[in-house]
Amino acid sequence: MENIVITGATGFLGSHLAQWFLEQGDRVYALVRPGSAKLQYLPEHRNLIPVYGTMEEAADCVEEIGHADAWFHFAWGGVNREEIDSPEVQAGNIRGSLACVEAAHRLGCRVFMDAGSRVEYGVIEDGRGVMTEEMECSPVNEYGKAKLEFFRQAVPVCERYGMNFCHLRFFSVYGYGDHPWSIISTLVRELPRGGRVSLSACRHEWNFMYIDDAVEAVGRLYEQVKDKPCKKGAAVNIASRDTRVLKSFVEEVFELAGKRGTLEFGTFVQAKEGALSIRPDVSRMEAMTDGFKERYTFGRGITEMIKREMEHQDEEN
Repeated sequence: MENIVITGATGFLGSHLAQWFLEQGDRVYALVRPGSAKLQYLPEHRNLIPVYGTMEEAADCVEEIGHADAWFHFAWGGVNREEIDSPEVQAGNIRGSLACVEAAHRLGCRVFMDAGSRVEYGVIEDGRGVMTEEMECSPVNEYGKAKLEFFRQAVPVCERYGMNFCHLRFFSVYGYGDHPWSIISTLVRELPRGGRVSLSACRHEWNFMYIDDAVEAVGRLYEQVKDKPCKKGAAVNIASRDTRVLKSFVEEVFELAGKRGTLEFGTFVQAKEGALSIRPDVSRMEAMTDGFKERYTFGRGITEMIKREMEHQDEEN
């Protein structure tokens, strides 16, 4: 049994990752804010131990936990539209994240991983270039700039402490429990009931990865790096091999929802970045996970989501 620390364990990615480690027989310490309204999203398990504190207070958890094998930092504030471009809020995220690195070192962690983001890349060659981890990043908003800056600052710190560091650049992970306003959650919720969904033109390229595949990829990555000698920290794209025009994904959801509801293309107002295409290169992820392959096609993941959504609606009725 290994001791795993996870920040952001009440969130979409973090809660599923916590569940994955619990199913492997590990003990998970979930660092959660005191008074958090999202405690119900923590997995229910005898080996899930809540530890109360903020990112900035991460050092305070060291005595309570004692020792840990790995730290997965998935907490990040200010991801709403009001704060995503706030330099002050995002600078606070960097400070809190570096505090987590220090706490991980004091706990004796061999591995530190954090949730980066596709937005670190910024706009790529007319929106159609392949996004590789080695390319120069030019993030558009303060959120992306802060994620990138933390990565740059954490690399030498983790190397000095002898921790293998992986900066996980998630692209677009979907699944039951995601934010209700995400495009996939909205389609899965509204179309089966005959609703209307406002959309952009959806002509840009996109990439979706099912949540179970995403956390398994992270878990497999951890298994591969945990016992290896410390190397310089690296970014790793966590994404699917299925990249295509967004409209194709949307129309597939429409088909799987029984062709019910209405798709209103070209009626949704874009964020300031506009409709940016994404095309991730996942060769590093596959190499570092000893050839990880997804178990879920997009259609299978959507079918699972629709089933869960219908069960949820039946429970409410």
